[in-house]
Amino acid sequence: MARKNARQLWKAKLEGKGSGKPSSIPGLAKAKFVGTILGIDPSLRGTGLAVVEFSRPNTPNLLQSETIRIKPRVSMPECLGEINRAVSRILDTHKIDVVVLEQTIYVQNFQTAQVLGAARGAAIAAAAVKDLPVFEYPPLRVKQAVVGVGRASKIQVAKTIRSLMGHSALLQLDESDAAAVAICHAFTGGEV
Repeated sequence: MARKNARQLWKAKLEGKGSGKPSSIPGLAKAKFVGTILGIDPSLRGTGLAVVEFSRPNTPNLLQSETIRIKPRVSMPECLGEINRAVSRILDTHKIDVVVLEQTIYVQNFQTAQVLGAARGAAIAAAAVKDLPVFEYPPLRVKQAVVGVGRASKIQVAKTIRSLMGHSALLQLDESDAAAVAICHAFTGGEV
């Protein structure tokens, strides 16, 4: 049997002839996730955080979002501490059921990958201390689940998040990416 390309797979999914897995297209998702998710878009100097509540399945409500901006003159250990403190503060403020992060994309520079990994580790450590489940999704899957296109731009993601949440203003890009990863978890059959 010949392999199907992405266009054929999406067509089959839209026609209800998909693989039996929940649809990852907004409005068509069959996931039954109910709870509160902390979405994190990790970066050393601009980590995005978004708390998204699903009081009903597939109905996201943005409770809080922020971008942790850290100046270039601040040392790496201080940045990691600030990321950890910010995530811990949100975990103390809201009753979070799941923490979800965007996975690190392929980076050619080893030092950049190491820094991004450290930022992710600081955020994951805050969730681990609270014994919360942590899930990770690659950027292509997040964009595909939220926008419907794996190669969507950051502005397309932000506009889709704005429409899903019913907000009039766009979130900052790091915040909309954090909200997108949270929504991806709920829309693609995420667990609690």
